[in-house]
Amino acid sequence: MTLSQDRSPSVNTRIQQSVEVDTHTHPELEIPTDCPIRFAVSLKGLTTWKVGGAAEWYLEPRTLAETQSGLAWARQNGLPITLIGAGSNLLISDRGLAGLVICTRHLRHVNTQFDNETQSISADAGKMVASLAWQAARRGWGGMEWAAGIPGTLGGAVVMNAGAHGHSTQEILVSTDVLNLDGSIETLTNQDLDYSYRTSNLQDGSRLVISAKFHLQAAGDPEEIKARTFRDLEKRHSNQPYDRPSCGSVFRNPSPQHAAALIEGLGLKGYRIGDAEVSTLHANFIINRQDAKASDIRELIYYVQSQVKAKHSIELEPEVKMLGEF
Repeated sequence: MTLSQDRSPSVNTRIQQSVEVDTHTHPELEIPTDCPIRFAVSLKGLTTWKVGGAAEWYLEPRTLAETQSGLAWARQNGLPITLIGAGSNLLISDRGLAGLVICTRHLRHVNTQFDNETQSISADAGKMVASLAWQAARRGWGGMEWAAGIPGTLGGAVVMNAGAHGHSTQEILVSTDVLNLDGSIETLTNQDLDYSYRTSNLQDGSRLVISAKFHLQAAGDPEEIKARTFRDLEKRHSNQPYDRPSCGSVFRNPSPQHAAALIEGLGLKGYRIGDAEVSTLHANFIINRQDAKASDIRELIYYVQSQVKAKHSIELEPEVKMLGEF
């Protein structure tokens, strides 16, 4: 998920010089004392594809106050802002990202509440969706079994309308609290988000999810719910390549077709560019065999799109978000 502002020419110039520098000081900008902002931090290990360059500036806030302080600092200095969660749906350029990157992965232990009377869950943006799914299952609450294999955060699931096995976030979301670029907070309902397949209006980059509330089904037999959750997870693991870095499904399914079937039908399983490969297990996955670059993955995405377009006249739309200059 990203929040972005217009880049000034000075920032564009600086990113080319700064992102490859191994240092944590910067001569031009004063870092706020109440916010642990760092300079020139590699983002490669923060994405599930394990590729990408460095953040010009980087912040891992642990509180809402630190997040607001980081946003204010970036605005004061005219810097673009990018937000990432677990990095499970991102392709970050090898050249890195200009401005301030805020990673919300540590905003997950502040608030997770379970209401036994209403079978509702409230949690912060950095909470892992899979963890919530298992916690719900142990309580015998249904409706979130599909999420046990989702490798992302709650915030990312809300923004992307994450889903699996014919279910999605929009089915269980009640409301979400979002942080605007000016630092204000507002609560949005499910209906406010204009949900559709793997998308919402939060993808316009103007708001950051900080927490959300979900409503699940009335309590049932915990062992039965856990069994269903495990079956969904096992099904996902049996036909998807979890042994290599990937972003999950690369393309949205062009209903009524399935992206994987279209790609496999063209004989593209195993097709490689550099160390990026169309998975031989699931054709809608692109894996990093070992040392792939972001540019390899992007080129392979475009190649697959071109082949499907040429054969079927279908434009495959990526689920993955591409960040930075390629």
